[in-house]
Amino acid sequence: QVHLVESGGGLVQAGGSLRLSCAASDASGVTFNYGAMGWFRQAPGKEREFLATVSKTGRVSYVEDFVRDRFSVSRDSSSHTMYLQMSSLKPEDTAVYTCAARTGVHIAMTTASYDTWGQGTQVTVSS
Repeated sequence: QVHLVESGGGLVQAGGSLRLSCAASDASGVTFNYGAMGWFRQAPGKEREFLATVSKTGRVSYVEDFVRDRFSVSRDSSSHTMYLQMSSLKPEDTAVYTCAARTGVHIAMTTASYDTWGQGTQVTVSS
């Protein structure tokens, strides 16, 4: 069974930066490279929205247009960790950010493409 653990969320002022991390591990806590991974977020009263995805190897990635100028996604194969670097944060970025993983190796943009989800981490941007 695969577990995803996110970290790095918190409270930040508008204009600030945060880096979220997500690692896949087995039941004993040993991390490993699962498959392609992605980041989603859901703000209160809104639908979950896709943000970014990176392939299993980390060589291919994609970030949605509406955050591409401020967010970047990367993957460190040696630590089996995916990152979401967020800068110039705005109050409207406040949401629960969740990482997801799939057995497929290629990037994917839809929730249905992913079979494993993290618990989510809260990001709050104050004005």
